[in-house]
Amino acid sequence: MARFTSAVDVPHPVEAAFAWHERPGALQRLSPPWESTTVEQPPTSLAVGTRVVLRPRILGPVSIRWVAEHTAYDPPHLFRDVQRSGPFAAWDHRHRFEATGPGSSRLTDDVTYEVPLGALGRAVAGDMVAGRITRMFRYRHRQLLDDLAAHRRATERGTGTMQVAITGASGLIGTALAALLTTGGHEVLRLVRRPARAVHEVSWDPGTGAVDLEALRRVDAVVHLAADPITPRPLTAAKRRSLTDSRVRGTAAIARAMAALAADERPRTLVSASGVNVYGDRGDQVVTERDPPGSGRFLTDLAVAWEAAAAPARDAGVRTVLVRTGVVLDPGATILQVLGTLAKLGGAAPIGSGKQWWPWITLDDTVGIYHHALVTPELDGPVNATAPNPVTNREFTRTLTRVLRRPMVPFAVPAALPRTVLGDLADDLLFTSMRVLPARAGATGYVFRHPDLEGGLRHVLGR
Repeated sequence: MARFTSAVDVPHPVEAAFAWHERPGALQRLSPPWESTTVEQPPTSLAVGTRVVLRPRILGPVSIRWVAEHTAYDPPHLFRDVQRSGPFAAWDHRHRFEATGPGSSRLTDDVTYEVPLGALGRAVAGDMVAGRITRMFRYRHRQLLDDLAAHRRATERGTGTMQVAITGASGLIGTALAALLTTGGHEVLRLVRRPARAVHEVSWDPGTGAVDLEALRRVDAVVHLAADPITPRPLTAAKRRSLTDSRVRGTAAIARAMAALAADERPRTLVSASGVNVYGDRGDQVVTERDPPGSGRFLTDLAVAWEAAAAPARDAGVRTVLVRTGVVLDPGATILQVLGTLAKLGGAAPIGSGKQWWPWITLDDTVGIYHHALVTPELDGPVNATAPNPVTNREFTRTLTRVLRRPMVPFAVPAALPRTVLGDLADDLLFTSMRVLPARAGATGYVFRHPDLEGGLRHVLGR
């Protein structure tokens, strides 16, 4: 049997560290994005006998069902889970918590495990497995510390527990945001485009504008994320209509529903998604929320109309925050899938001149800014969800190849090539230059987890 032990000092009471692990979103928050693990059956608690079912990726698209059972529970000092079936010949994980002071504690993860095939498995895959476990727990400890710090800042602002309704809760940002909120003790209602099947689901229809007003009376805030994804393919007339309808009509439906409620019944806050494309091509100009929107490109005009659709809620007195999101870094995001694959093949190169500015942000900081918008009463209007250190396309490519330990091709991809494949969308996605800074997030006290690109890439890629 191999053994792995790792400890982290937590500047929070032991009760807070243990409680974070007990809440519904903890497992999602602890799952490294590069492992592509699906939570098939989340635990309902940490009590003895409770089971969790995961589907970790083993190699490429190949995954395996991992069933773990909690076998010991002594709050706030210990819980233990043991593999009942899964990728290891054996896995026994003890989570130990101890108080180290009045407001501090230590978490120790103590794992004994055995890779399959005994001595042969240890010889072939032992070092690789040990490395993956080390990276995984390094990531888990960072997530714990950063989440607890965010929840403490919210508490210090006077934020109590909230009930938050989320549209698009099954998407990349929505899934991560729901997990972050629940680890802070908040309750999440998911607005779904089908009949509700669970107690925390609410049905809505963005096409017809139908929203369950009775359900909205119960919530403190709404986060509106639902929108058709922008995929890397030419913009047909049908796709333009789909992208426009999903953003403009969906936002208008939510905003009108909130405005229709009596002032003492409606949610106090609407946090609605938008994009940095609202600024248009600005070259090397530094852009903040004070700058006016641009015009003339499809995604720019779409973002302007998207934000305008939230007006009914704002006009009714609802605090309305418009989160203008940049290029989100996650292994599942198209930009990293494409450039990461090219880099691993030794073919990553700047696109066009490489001088265009890319306003990037990690997924954790994206949901961090949404959380910040919810718990910061003085924040309203547009808020840029971008890292404080934007980079050019050439710098992005150079940093990515360095993180992946691959060379950068010494020539650029001609701009005509992506334009041939993507049509007009190539200019909107790849060649529009936006040197966007998150001025309002910083001014209202948001603390970035990953302010620099290399650290952000290493976090999301496990490098």
